[in-house]
Amino acid sequence: MDETRPSSARVWNYLLDGTDNFPVDRELAELLRTANPGIAAVAQAQRRFLVRAVTLLAGDAGIRQFLDIGAGLPSADNTHQVAQRVAPDARVVYVDNDPLVLAHAQTLLTSSPEGRTAYVDSDVEDPERILTDAARTLDLSRPVALTMIGILGNVADYAEARSIVERLLAAVPPGSYLIVSDGTSTSAESVESERVAKEGGHPYNLRTPEEIGGYFQGLELLEPGVVSTPLWRPPPGKVPEALDVYCAVGRKPLP
Repeated sequence: MDETRPSSARVWNYLLDGTDNFPVDRELAELLRTANPGIAAVAQAQRRFLVRAVTLLAGDAGIRQFLDIGAGLPSADNTHQVAQRVAPDARVVYVDNDPLVLAHAQTLLTSSPEGRTAYVDSDVEDPERILTDAARTLDLSRPVALTMIGILGNVADYAEARSIVERLLAAVPPGSYLIVSDGTSTSAESVESERVAKEGGHPYNLRTPEEIGGYFQGLELLEPGVVSTPLWRPPPGKVPEALDVYCAVGRKPLP
C-alpha cells in the first residue's frame, strides 16, 4: 500500500467517519470538505441509495446476483449484507483495486451460509477481466445487477466510461440491472472540489446529469429516472435536499 498517495476508497472512508485511512487521505478529504462542505453528505447519500436500490432488486425484482464494481472499504450495510437480508441465497462479487479494500473484504465480508461472496482485484477500466473473474462465482447467463457507485468518475474520458458500461451490459442477459451514482458538476462548490482533487493527486471527473443519463441508453429506467441521489425513492416521510450527485437504476429490456 502506498501511504504517500491518497486513495479514493480511503478518502471516502474518512468522509463516512471510518478509521481505515492514512494522513494523506485525511488531508485531501479536508481540502475537499473546505471546497465543498456538502461532500460528506454526498458520501452518505450514495451509501443510502445503494441500500435502497439493492433492497428493491433483491426483493421485488428477484435478483440474486450482484456485481459491485468499485466496492470501497467495508462499512455498515455492504451489498451482500443488504441483498442477503432479503434473499439469503444471493451471490455478490466485489471489485476493487485498492489493496486495503481487498484485505478488509476477505476478512470482514462473510456471506450467509446459503449465498456466496467473492472478490476481484481489478481496475474499472478492465471490464473483460472483471467479467472473467466474476464468472467463477456468478452465472452470467442469469440476470445480474451491476452496481457502480462513485466509480465512473475515476474514468477521465466520458466516452470510455460509456464504453465500459456498454461492455459490461453486453455480457449479461436481458432482465439484468444497472445501478449508477456519481458526482455531478451541478454547483460551483462541486466544480471547485473537482479542481482540488486533481491538484491533490487524485482526479475525479464530475459529469452532468445528462451524462449520467447517458449510461442508461437502451435501458428501461425505473421511476423516478435520473435524479439527485437523495431523491431516488427516499424513505416515507423524508423530504431530502438535492445534492451534487445523481443516480438511476435501469433494466436491460426483455426480448
